[in-house]
Amino acid sequence: MDDKKRTRILMVLFFGVLMGALDIAIVGPAMPVIREKFAMTERAGSWIFGIYVLFNLIGTPLMAKLSDLFGRRTVYIVDVALFAAGSLITAAATPPGLWVLLLGRSIQGFGAGGIFPAASAVIGDSFPQEKRGSALGLIGAVFGIAFMVGPLLGSGILKIASWNWLFLINLPVAIIVIVLAFRILPNTKPARVERFDWAGMGILALLLASLAYGINQIETAHFFTSLAGTGVWPFLAVFAIGVVLLIRVERRVHNPVLPRRLFDRRQLVLAYLLSAGAGIGEVSMVFIPEMVKKSLNITDPSAAGLMMMPVILAMAIGSPTAGRMLDRFGSKLVILGGTAVMSFGMILMSVLSANMTGFIVSSLLIGVGLSALLGAPIRFIMLNESAPADRSLAQGMTSLFGSTGQLFSGALVGAIAASSGYPGAFLVIGIMGIGLIALATALKSRSEELSMAQANADVLESRSPVS
Repeated sequence: MDDKKRTRILMVLFFGVLMGALDIAIVGPAMPVIREKFAMTERAGSWIFGIYVLFNLIGTPLMAKLSDLFGRRTVYIVDVALFAAGSLITAAATPPGLWVLLLGRSIQGFGAGGIFPAASAVIGDSFPQEKRGSALGLIGAVFGIAFMVGPLLGSGILKIASWNWLFLINLPVAIIVIVLAFRILPNTKPARVERFDWAGMGILALLLASLAYGINQIETAHFFTSLAGTGVWPFLAVFAIGVVLLIRVERRVHNPVLPRRLFDRRQLVLAYLLSAGAGIGEVSMVFIPEMVKKSLNITDPSAAGLMMMPVILAMAIGSPTAGRMLDRFGSKLVILGGTAVMSFGMILMSVLSANMTGFIVSSLLIGVGLSALLGAPIRFIMLNESAPADRSLAQGMTSLFGSTGQLFSGALVGAIAASSGYPGAFLVIGIMGIGLIALATALKSRSEELSMAQANADVLESRSPVS
């Protein structure tokens, strides 16, 4: 495959991932409008995001597994089509039909769950090992771009049209992506399709739904008290029981939805833990506007929101840079450097959040550090370590652990902030970052990583891709 064709493949993947990422960022400015239209309380309004996250969690492992079984291109197109259908249903919702709005958001989240894992797996199938880091870095930069452009685009649309158009604009983009994906993307898939593990998938969906709902019901201002509430502990108990049940079921099936081989190597387990840690660090950034209101006395909501720009800009620039560094130095050095910079930035933020210069410097450090964890570096590990037949599922596991970290982060930061303020919350995350540094030291060296990547490349070379 020549570089020109790889560039076209990367373009299709870029715009598909951008569509999903942009939808998360663009909805923020419309939240007050949607809540008002549907007469929703703030608690109920949180489900506009919450139900998207819930079904995204469920869709990620399912779509990733189906991608490995039935081909990357097929499932990528299905995911984009589902996202478009969800966007249309959401846009069609009218008061008092709140259930239509939530149905649309759930379908959106379900489809979006498979877009990034499938895109990452296509890169693994189509790009040589020495170019994967740069390609993943470009895809990872999508999220920084989305969070820069999304709020501005959302505010602009709301000034000239109704909130429904925030979702309707997804339709022409989705159609273009689907047409280009059908024409350009390779459809690598196994010669023989194994029976799907529906029992395992059902248990996994139940335990993930229980975890997401239980954490969402935690009241951060009364963290420990709310844990004992009937809206929290029964769902966390179902999650714990579901984990035990899933392990027992997966040991007995021939083609488990979560195969043991994705957990039996140190490098893979380290990648999952690092992904969860990255998710905790990422969501802490959402609390920056609230922190600057108190620390810097910036009371205007728009001005407070703009204080996230240093982090976002650093991530938008840092993600492709981290990708290029992966191709030269490997994942261990990049992740070690990133976790160290992020941890220092978090600790510095806890000390200097009331000083404008200190706040900006801390934000830039955090953004640079996160860019070396989110997106390319950990997914680079998964491409090198997982067999070609498991690439989408391995990427899905990375997303799954990252999303779990995000769920816990919201509850953790809120609980600490309620008791000791936001600086205290950033200090705790900075200390947790030191733990991530310790994990990163156990990653494989560059030479070991190259050896494993070559072994998997040889396996892929022996297969006949279906276009």
